[in-house]
Amino acid sequence: MPNYLLALPLLAVIALTSATTFTPTDRPAAAEAPWALTTYIDRDLLSWINDAQIVEAIKAQNQRHSGMTPPEIIARNKDWLAQVHSTRRPLVDSVLSAPVSDFLRKQVARSGGRITEVFLMDAHGLTVAASSATSDYWQGDEAKFINSYFGGPGEIYVEEVDFDDSTQTYQGQVSVAIIDPTTGVPIGAITVGLEAAAFF
Repeated sequence: MPNYLLALPLLAVIALTSATTFTPTDRPAAAEAPWALTTYIDRDLLSWINDAQIVEAIKAQNQRHSGMTPPEIIARNKDWLAQVHSTRRPLVDSVLSAPVSDFLRKQVARSGGRITEVFLMDAHGLTVAASSATSDYWQGDEAKFINSYFGGPGEIYVEEVDFDDSTQTYQGQVSVAIIDPTTGVPIGAITVGLEAAAFF
């Protein structure tokens, strides 16, 4: 049974209240998350988020970025921010044109409007692939990465419903650690944006 870590009680379609912090001992049970959401996660998302091409893409980027320093990460993120709304954007295009990004876009298309975006993160929290351009390249300092990647296998982090600039929709984000099936160790994370009205 997955562990659902909720950022706040999901009481309405658009519940823009301050986040509630839960420790491992007082974390709400899965049953306290909206039934439609937990059902969709268990029956759909968990069936493809550890697909072999997702795992291999993250492992490959971890190898490329193994020696990356914090200043290099910050510089790479600045490059991304400068390129997102530019006509010349080699870093953004390299992520969006990756074969695994096509796989993510297929998951968005087959979701029937439930999924608004999907993106993968490596062990640093840097974007590996995405269905569409994300606001940031580095997610390593954000709750979505920290609570999923460091939460380990079985941890599902559900963020508060909020307006997302990159998709221009109200969405709730669900983040899960990606596990190397040969070692059982987290190698990165995935975040799936879900259309709020479909679940809450």
